[in-house]
Amino acid sequence: MHPGGPFWKNRDMGAWTIPKGEIAEGEDPLAAAHREFREETGFAPQGDATALAPLRQAGGKWVHAWAIEGDCDAAALRSNTFSMEWPPRSGREAEFPEVDRAAWFAPDEARRRILASQIPFIDELEKLL
Repeated sequence: MHPGGPFWKNRDMGAWTIPKGEIAEGEDPLAAAHREFREETGFAPQGDATALAPLRQAGGKWVHAWAIEGDCDAAALRSNTFSMEWPPRSGREAEFPEVDRAAWFAPDEARRRILASQIPFIDELEKLL
């Protein structure tokens, strides 16, 4: 998925990411992953989840991920939105989609497009398959 908003608008290679977000206090991490996937894509994940090894992002946050076999039409993406002041120091609030587009990529292309710190998710998934 490609992050939405003005900061990511002109970035492509190395900017894509998996659906992710904060785990609420007391929330089951897999339930949080299901929630975030629904919010960011509009799709409800179905099927058995296989946990992948957690990764530490460049900024220090840990990301947990699961693999679930499924079929989603990337063109039918329906993301939630967020508001922020835009342009900066304008005093105006603008609303942006959290995810502005989605696509399916072969593993080598996915490695070029995803955030560098998330490449090991692709490597692990490829070994599982």
